[in-house]
Amino acid sequence: MTKISKTIFMIFCFVNIVNFSQANENFFNKGLKFFKDKKYDDAKFMFERSIVFNPKDSSSYLYLAKIYNIEENQDKVEKNLEATLLIEPNNEDAILMSMKMALERSNYLKVRELSKNFKKICKKLCDENKDILDTLANIEPKNNES
Repeated sequence: MTKISKTIFMIFCFVNIVNFSQANENFFNKGLKFFKDKKYDDAKFMFERSIVFNPKDSSSYLYLAKIYNIEENQDKVEKNLEATLLIEPNNEDAILMSMKMALERSNYLKVRELSKNFKKICKKLCDENKDILDTLANIEPKNNES
């Protein structure tokens, strides 16, 4: 009898683990679809649910940051970008968004620091870094100006 109980228990655990992992992916994918359809409240809800199942889902934090950026809630953008970069320090999108935020806040030192890191890891968004540095060069006060 105990062999049957152990077998049933193992099957039950396996099914739950499979369901758990599929639920997280399903929430993220639904959130991504809502995001693409510009249904940001629904997307936000799905990304938050995805994070409940997998708190280390950097993609969900990144998309939440994108939604809050659209909603112009800079505090939540910053918190979600920090979470994304804590989990995945080489996330190009998150670093780029952080650079743009720092540029808007006139935090030129942070832009330069993020840019150095970005140059090391960029694969697909390298041109964006050049554009930001060009913008920075045009607006940053010169050291020798009076």
